[in-house]
Amino acid sequence: MKIVQMLSTISYGDAIGNHVMALRDAIAGMGYETAVYAENIHPKMKKELIQPIPKFFEIEEQDVILYHLSTGTKLNHALRKYPGRKIIIYHNITPPYFFRGYSASAVRLCTEGIRGMQRLAAEASYCLAVSSFNKDDLRKAGYHCKIDVLPVLIAFEDYEQKPNRRIIQNYAKDGYTNILFTGRIAPNKKQEDVIRIFYQYQKKYNPKSRLILVGSYEGMQNYYDRLLDYVDRLGMKNVIFTGHIRFQELLAYYKIADAFVCMSEHEGFCVPLVEAMYFQVPILAYDSTAIGETLGGCGFLTHTKDPLLNAGLLNYILSNPFVKQALIQNGKERLADFENSRIAAQFERYIKSFLGEQNE
Repeated sequence: MKIVQMLSTISYGDAIGNHVMALRDAIAGMGYETAVYAENIHPKMKKELIQPIPKFFEIEEQDVILYHLSTGTKLNHALRKYPGRKIIIYHNITPPYFFRGYSASAVRLCTEGIRGMQRLAAEASYCLAVSSFNKDDLRKAGYHCKIDVLPVLIAFEDYEQKPNRRIIQNYAKDGYTNILFTGRIAPNKKQEDVIRIFYQYQKKYNPKSRLILVGSYEGMQNYYDRLLDYVDRLGMKNVIFTGHIRFQELLAYYKIADAFVCMSEHEGFCVPLVEAMYFQVPILAYDSTAIGETLGGCGFLTHTKDPLLNAGLLNYILSNPFVKQALIQNGKERLADFENSRIAAQFERYIKSFLGEQNE
């Protein structure tokens, strides 16, 4: 029996790509023949580990397909043509309304993704959702099969690489307070709300502060241009947009960060929150979608978008060593729940249970 994975696009170093490769190792460790098939493969991915999806590949009725659902793609409709038992791994699809006025292609992909998700309800034998929020999404879309929650497998060993030295030298010891948010530049991430908070924080509490917004704006040029214009109209200084960066640079920005601020309004899991925990950066986050669930009691959850109130909360965190240390300690404790071996063992239990129930 084989257990294979299928997905539309596998990118180098992103959360879904890392999750796929970690699951591949877990499946192989269970003793099953396995493979990963993708429509689009990043050139940095090892060709011997990822195969392009052919029109047909050898799979039988007793085999299992793990299908990663996260966007609009022809695979959402073609999956039914393949034999085998289908397990949907749902990473969430951003509601298209976030992208209206910014990207017609993103609106189309998300709209098609949601329609595809709804159609796949009839194909799924079982589902794994990366959060309870995602599980609820599937139920609302008409999924009646068993659904379990399995958080994203994160390769924490990768974070032990040496961070970019230049960034450390430029920003770590100049006396500035570094406020960080990481995530692609996109309307659902609400970088403008982070900017609003920083504006108030810099103006009223700490003029010697810096905001660093890490993330690619590819495909979101209109939104990125509006953010740049907003910063310019506010007359703000020390707001840095990094664009797409290398992994060692990402590590460096976490290393120099004094606080992580997330105002996103749609997350199916939000790996950067876990990364901030790993690097012991205190978190201020807006309580939406899966964010509170991922934090699991660590971090400072805010229920308002009021920039003045949130700037005050940020200053409270940064100016009180006891509060800051308590948030960091809570993050360290929460991090244990995402330990790679723990999530891999949970995955193995779920798969064995599914196979046992299916074979009864």
